[in-house]
Amino acid sequence: MSPVLAGVLQLLALLVALGLSYRPLGDHMARVYSSEKHLRVEKWIYKGIGADPSVEMRWPAYLRGVLAFSAVSLLFLYLLQRVQGSLPGSLGFVSIDPDQAFNTAASFVANTNWQSYYGEQAMGHVVQTGGLAVQNFLSAAVGIAVAVALVRGFARSRTGELGNFWADLVRGVVRILLPISVIGALVLVACGAIQNFAGIHEVGQFTGGTQQWNGGAVASQEVIKELGTNGGGYFNANSAHPFENPNGLSNLFEIYLILVIPFALTRTFGRMVGSLRQGYAILGTMATIWLGFTALMMWTEFAHHGPAFDLAGGAMEGKETRFGIAGSSIFAVATTLTSTGAVNSFHSSYTGFGGGITMLGMQLGEIAPGGVGSGLYGMLIMAIIAVFIAGLMVGRTPEYLGKKIGTREIKFAACYILITPALVLGFTAVAMALDTPSHSMTNSGAHGFSEILYAYTSGANNNGSAFAGLNADTQWFNTTIGIAMLLGRFLPMVFVLALAGSLAEQKPVPETAGTLRTEKPLFTGLLVGTILIVTGLTYFPALALGPLAEGLAA
Repeated sequence: MSPVLAGVLQLLALLVALGLSYRPLGDHMARVYSSEKHLRVEKWIYKGIGADPSVEMRWPAYLRGVLAFSAVSLLFLYLLQRVQGSLPGSLGFVSIDPDQAFNTAASFVANTNWQSYYGEQAMGHVVQTGGLAVQNFLSAAVGIAVAVALVRGFARSRTGELGNFWADLVRGVVRILLPISVIGALVLVACGAIQNFAGIHEVGQFTGGTQQWNGGAVASQEVIKELGTNGGGYFNANSAHPFENPNGLSNLFEIYLILVIPFALTRTFGRMVGSLRQGYAILGTMATIWLGFTALMMWTEFAHHGPAFDLAGGAMEGKETRFGIAGSSIFAVATTLTSTGAVNSFHSSYTGFGGGITMLGMQLGEIAPGGVGSGLYGMLIMAIIAVFIAGLMVGRTPEYLGKKIGTREIKFAACYILITPALVLGFTAVAMALDTPSHSMTNSGAHGFSEILYAYTSGANNNGSAFAGLNADTQWFNTTIGIAMLLGRFLPMVFVLALAGSLAEQKPVPETAGTLRTEKPLFTGLLVGTILIVTGLTYFPALALGPLAEGLAA
């Protein structure tokens, strides 16, 4: 079987699995966030944290809940790393330095999971399982909660109430993330991923000595790492490590975990606003971009010419032979078009255009399908921009889902889409202008510039993957990328929740003959074009200096 045919079959199998999961999971999540009943274990949690789940919140109160919870999580994870050397189960590792502890805490709380350390050489069992794995659940649940609040803004009228943050947070963990993770961890263990609390031990006899490995609760952390679109690996090699991702079957399963909730949330959206067709339109937009990027990536990596490439069947540098070009390409697109950031290959070794595709996927806002929650609310923001543009074209007041998009709403949406480019391009420009940051580049020229551009793109978009040629474990990068991650995560949420509150206060606008049909394929095409033009072209000059220049020079 040819590698290309094998890749096509993998893609078809993935599409079938996602299709079979779409309806039951989407409907389940809609029931979870619409139910008025609370499970017994949820009541215990509410009592423990002192929250009343029956109290409806307006957007300022909902935002305060998001920020307060995230601030406490940030402080807890920072302190846990700073005292690691005194904790049992630390495997003899010392406490983490302040700048790296801040970067890691910001990273996992912001659902970014950027890592400037070697996991198997820095973090013990307590920090890995009690700190990082816990945040994988919590940060994902926060993202879904914010997305659900925006959906309620569209679904409700004449009220500013968006639900209860604490109820949404707890339900997301207890009813969605935990059950799937338990089943998924068993699947990964069956595939060969490890799950233990073993210490450091020597394995094998290699030239010049033995090699040391430490065990860990890897399978349970790996599943929520992908399911929650987190991405932080137990080991430095991330999902290229055989303990995390043993074979082709586990690789395909992990890609499925990355995509299943973000895609299924479009059906949840359709259910909650009372129109499944609206959900299908958003799904169609996400799927069009994702399939287009996947096809382009596979073509780029398979078609690159040269004697070495021809003998290997394509650009195999930096890719695991057990996954091949197809498995690596599908994974790379899935992880950079979501906020996952897990990697099973070396993105820095991709062809010039291939590396550019991974960057552009993040720069679009990671909305195809995006992170859990963040992908949906990011796409709905772009839908608002699209109907606004359409309204300008025909001279009508733009409307979406029966809500008028006025001056206030479009300002919130505009602020949302401007935040991330400002962070990415601003920090990249400063880093390139200073001497110290540029010393961390492994390569010079266009590829070296791409290393820094990729780092800030990944951080501000809450992705977490890296080109891996950049030495990011410096005070400059730990601090600035940490700031970019926090601002890139929580500033957009301010405008999302403010927009949700504004929409919820409106009364429905009756549909007329001139109303734009946002459930039709025409709108899907308009939305795809809006995304590529409004967000994609923002980064074109920077891409031209990096991956495009490198690709054209190859």
